[in-house]
Amino acid sequence: MKSKIHPDYQDCEVHCGCGETFTTRATVKELRIEICGKCHPFYTGKQRFVDAAGRVDKFFKKYGKKKAGTEAGTEAGTEAATEAATEAATEA
Repeated sequence: MKSKIHPDYQDCEVHCGCGETFTTRATVKELRIEICGKCHPFYTGKQRFVDAAGRVDKFFKKYGKKKAGTEAGTEAGTEAATEAATEAATEA
């Protein structure tokens, strides 16, 4: 194997935007990241529901959402789906 062609592998301090700090190994001394395992929604289970410009409502109006006893695309089905989406948004 050739010598002196590999980068220097050293201890690295990682700083997350949430304030978490941990140590790993990398080719740089310090890393700054926006999201880590302590604050990522997938790992925490605290996923935010963001409705950008009513896209969820638009989707439910177009395709509807089937519930027990209602048909997709009907007024009752669309209203129930909109209420469910609103409840999910307020819980997060």
